Amino acid sequence: MNLSKKTLLTAAAAVTLLGTGCEKNLLEQNNPNLATTTTFWKSSDDAVRASNACYAGLQAVGTYRRWFSFLYDGRDDTGWSQSPFTPLQEVTKFVQTDYNFEVTSSAYRDSYRTIDRCNQVLANVPGIEMDAALKTRIVSEAYFLRALSYFNLVSLFGNVPLSTQPGTLDYRPAQATEAQVWALVISDLQAAIGTGATPNLPATYPSGTDRGRATVGAARTLLGKAYMQQPAAFTANGQSKWKLASDQFALVIAGPYSLAAYTDNFRHTTENNPESIFEVQFLDLNIGGPDGQGGVDANTAQGFQRPKFFGPPQNGGTANLGFTDCEVRPWVVNEFLQEGTTTGQRDPRLAATVFYNYRAFASSLPLSSDTLVYDRSRPAGVAAGTYGFRNRYRGDNFNLGRTYWRKYQSDYYVGEENFDSPINFRVMRLADVLLLQAEALNEQGQTSAAVPLVNQVRRRVDLADLSAAASAGQGAMRTQIRHERVTELAGEGLRWFDLQRYGLLNTQSGIDELKQRDAQFNTFRLGTSQFLPLPQQDVDLARLTQNPGY
Repeated sequence: MNLSKKTLLTAAAAVTLLGTGCEKNLLEQNNPNLATTTTFWKSSDDAVRASNACYAGLQAVGTYRRWFSFLYDGRDDTGWSQSPFTPLQEVTKFVQTDYNFEVTSSAYRDSYRTIDRCNQVLANVPGIEMDAALKTRIVSEAYFLRALSYFNLVSLFGNVPLSTQPGTLDYRPAQATEAQVWALVISDLQAAIGTGATPNLPATYPSGTDRGRATVGAARTLLGKAYMQQPAAFTANGQSKWKLASDQFALVIAGPYSLAAYTDNFRHTTENNPESIFEVQFLDLNIGGPDGQGGVDANTAQGFQRPKFFGPPQNGGTANLGFTDCEVRPWVVNEFLQEGTTTGQRDPRLAATVFYNYRAFASSLPLSSDTLVYDRSRPAGVAAGTYGFRNRYRGDNFNLGRTYWRKYQSDYYVGEENFDSPINFRVMRLADVLLLQAEALNEQGQTSAAVPLVNQVRRRVDLADLSAAASAGQGAMRTQIRHERVTELAGEGLRWFDLQRYGLLNTQSGIDELKQRDAQFNTFRLGTSQFLPLPQQDVDLARLTQNPGY
């Protein structure tokens, strides 16, 4: 991790204080150390600190640090919840009754905090006398981060307020339609990229404190994704959404990226690797400090909290494992078992993606050594003190029948989980882009051009190239690509976007299909559950229209 949260928290505090610096008669005192709008935006250092504060918003509890993982992986058809925290479990079952519930309201709130910080940068940095290239980069980063925040907001909440200037007591942004929000996402990303021969954002950053910042590849990837999420009839400049997305993905694929070893994408020892396009940076410093409850930015904890909340339960050992608030539907395991490698082994991504009781799944494919180490009895040479994960299937039939997420777990280097994992969350990586490009090309009738892209992803894990039957036509290829996205990307917060793009959340036939894989969708309400409820306190105070059905 390079763009450290310690740096980001300091900057976030400074920028957050700008709002209070404008209030009149704040305890009738003048604090000379308090940053205000008249004293802050003066130098390039101020601009960099403000930019860092924008990135810190991605590390909030409501966003990538904790709750995004539930709202994406917990609500799609690959994950589900048996959490004893009933309101959390109900969110994944689409039966939320408290519209101010912390999981959804903090995702909304922390996204808007990030947006407001970006708006401050966009409003104030252009007026600072500083190096022109650095100014352009910082402004472009703010456009990218605002676009990413609205990308998540419109995907989760639908019709949300469109704030494009720094917040004041007098500013009440109007509630926008989905189309209007998407239009801003697209225009922001176009602004981040720029129109000149040299993009506004760099292709890479040298190793050091700037690693982890947005690149032109990240902006192009998100722009392509934004085009892909548009309605089928969407066009711009006479081009279909598929062509628009494909043009962006082609530039990313031609850029400075290459596929890494599969497990390198989920470990802190190999973060910001050649496959990574954009990731949220985390650290395990100050373990045991405040865990950031309520989305408070100024706390000492700096870690990724998904591993603790998704981790397997403790089974009688001494290891401090996870809460298991989100686990995996069995159909995901069977998806991997459809075919083996060229040497007849199980797809190695299966053991990297989930912890599973292999006896519960019929397959003639031999087990990998990585799977065997998670059998019910401790292998020779495994120390008892690090035995937590390797012992999880002992005991009752209930636990023997469960399947847990392994992606982003810490078992590769420690035997327990805590609130402060150092593992960065990979928001975008090359394999995702390769499969999205294959999808975009196939939807344009260019099936033969899609095949090599899919094969790149398969060859990385020693799967054979696609058969003639799998790529025989657009329909067969569409089915194959959807399978490939499950086996490559399950548990990475991307499936919900896929379900939206496939149209499965908008028709009864689509919901019926999802019910076959995930019983949570039995309580999905067509026309309502595709979006979360807006926080009721915001509906009341800002006079918003609540989402339909809530």
